[in-house]
Amino acid sequence: MFHVVERVEDEVPPMVALAVAVVAVSTSAILVELSYAPSIIKAFYRVLFTTLLLAPLAVTRYRADLRTFSRRDLLVAIVTGGALACHFVAWFESLEWTTVAASVTLVQSQPLFVAFGAWALLDERVTRRTVAGILVALVGMVAMSLGGLLSGAVVAGQRPLYGNALAVVGAIAAAGYVLAGRSLRQRVSLVPYVTVVYGVCTVVLFGVALAGDAPVALTAYRPTEWLLFLAMAVGPGIFGHTVINWALKYVESSVVSVSLLGEPVGSTLLALAILGEVPGIATVAGGLVVLGGIYVTSTAR
Repeated sequence: MFHVVERVEDEVPPMVALAVAVVAVSTSAILVELSYAPSIIKAFYRVLFTTLLLAPLAVTRYRADLRTFSRRDLLVAIVTGGALACHFVAWFESLEWTTVAASVTLVQSQPLFVAFGAWALLDERVTRRTVAGILVALVGMVAMSLGGLLSGAVVAGQRPLYGNALAVVGAIAAAGYVLAGRSLRQRVSLVPYVTVVYGVCTVVLFGVALAGDAPVALTAYRPTEWLLFLAMAVGPGIFGHTVINWALKYVESSVVSVSLLGEPVGSTLLALAILGEVPGIATVAGGLVVLGGIYVTSTAR
């Protein structure tokens, strides 16, 4: 397995790997929707299985890197893992209340909040183009939310405004994950970094599952549910987000951010084909505006 990983790192062009990663993350929302387990359980097992798949590689090939973690690095990893857990909790729950198209588009708006956070926390310069992109995306978010309310989605048992708000919270948490982990990723190799962060995220999600208002079953699920949990880990987890983190070493972050705009498109098409979920006109129009704003913001940085 280790030799296969090394060959992939040496021979696969970064842009090809990035394209595979975008396809992989596009399946995430569909896998979440297909599962009948509680949202927190889906999130917990996705991250747990991802961690278990990476841990053997981390403790054998990257043991020296793990030993270099200082107290400061561990603190950063805890914050990063906590932010990632918040992202999963908010986004998985969002998919229970709004459409795949709206949820995935809004949660993918994290580059907007990364740009704002980099300006507010890291004193990075913000150009007029960046501000314009953020404003355009915000207009699209409002249009999507209002359009969902007016489309009659509430009658179908959904609460689009609530679901959309959760997706935005998920985007903010994802931005915190990126900002918190930026310095740590510069000092630590990919596999040790994601293994520790995913491990912290798993512990946080486990705590949330136990501390919830309504107790949830941890193991009473059908075989198909376990297959879906594993698919979430292998597809969006390993081939998606982990490959994206690897690609960031070779591809500019702005290119990666723009490439990830393919996720809402892919997820919407998969939702249409597999779930029969047809997005409304307001969702499509507002989503295009949001994607345009994200594109402007990403290319400006």
